[in-house]
Amino acid sequence: MSAAPNAVTVALLGGGTVGAQVARLLEANAADLAARVGAPLELVGVAVRDAARPREGVPQALLTDDTAGLAGRGADIVVEVMGGIEPARSLILAAMAAGSSVVTANKALLAADGATLYRAAAENGVDLYFEASVAGAIPLLRPLRESLAGDRVLKVLGIVNGTTNFILTKMDEEGADYGAALAEAQALGYAEADPTADVGGLDAAAKAAILAELAFHTRVTSEDVSCEGITEVTAFDVQAARDMGFVIKLLAVAESTGDGGGVIVRVHPAMVPRDHPLASVRDAFNAVFVEAESAGQMMFYGRGAGGAPTASAVLGDVVAAARNRVSGGRGPGESTYADLEVRSIDDAMTRYYVNLDVADRPGVLAAIAQAFADEGVSIQVVRQDGHGDDAGLIVRTHVASDGALRRTVERLRTLDAVKQVLGVMRVEGEPGT
Repeated sequence: MSAAPNAVTVALLGGGTVGAQVARLLEANAADLAARVGAPLELVGVAVRDAARPREGVPQALLTDDTAGLAGRGADIVVEVMGGIEPARSLILAAMAAGSSVVTANKALLAADGATLYRAAAENGVDLYFEASVAGAIPLLRPLRESLAGDRVLKVLGIVNGTTNFILTKMDEEGADYGAALAEAQALGYAEADPTADVGGLDAAAKAAILAELAFHTRVTSEDVSCEGITEVTAFDVQAARDMGFVIKLLAVAESTGDGGGVIVRVHPAMVPRDHPLASVRDAFNAVFVEAESAGQMMFYGRGAGGAPTASAVLGDVVAAARNRVSGGRGPGESTYADLEVRSIDDAMTRYYVNLDVADRPGVLAAIAQAFADEGVSIQVVRQDGHGDDAGLIVRTHVASDGALRRTVERLRTLDAVKQVLGVMRVEGEPGT
């Protein structure tokens, strides 16, 4: 199908949930999009696995199973919503080599090898946009990359995976155990049949890497992210958090070190005070806090996944790339000038909650307190809590290095006084702060 002479052409790689919504919105909002761009947007092809199967709202003539051919055709903009590392990377590179700007929602690829995509975009004089790769419809990456370009970001903290937030919400509000909450998430379509990427924290880790690179102008990959999922969170942990005025959330955290010479990126479950705004983020919603030196704290909240919300972010990028085509401009490229050291989570300053099953005899508390003291970790709160016929202790610490806290827990596991370490979790913030 030939394009109108003054149209900005768009090729779509992927016709699934997101791709179908992108195609629908291009057609439904054609007049508005043309007015915003300064030229009409014309969809010239949709690559799908089975081109013979009709897609609602997409003309049959636009469907093709020749994905590589469409990617290399030279459309003004190629939208990749296939996901995965390959063949998505090869297709994006082929599109850029053919002169196409690229809009992608592919968080896994960007976190694993974003540098290659940035380099190809620069070499070919095209744009690379990826707002939809993190937090769905929430406008988050563009503010980090552009609106805060004159400020210095200190910390990014947030909930960036809706599946785990749904599960933890059910565990907190209904007292469900992890397995039951996961089964409900799968039944409602919030979790895949194989939920590993979500519940194992891998999805959030990829997003954390993207956020960290933009926030701290330093190349960060998913391999740089310390990652723990929610599979070990128990109903007892959730109740203990509630009793102490906290709620458990899977958090993505990217922060500069105290000396300013490094960055630490981590994903893990954490106890958050119930009066913290993140505590009220329920079900499959996402929310991200950004703390900057001059701007202070900002919170971005909204739907983090789904066909229509993700398509909204994709179309925003398409409009930006199309405007650049019309004006002859270019969008921002990779910014890694700071080149900070990506440090181990051991250097992070955190608090811990530790749930212990201990022997019921004199001297136990002293032995446990000594283990904390030997690693330079100060105890904030100790609470006795029975574990059936055994004695139980819940310990919450003051701020210390994560490495010191980890070593303390390892030492506790070796004590005769400690029968079992039942739960360990980091704590973000304090109630009332």
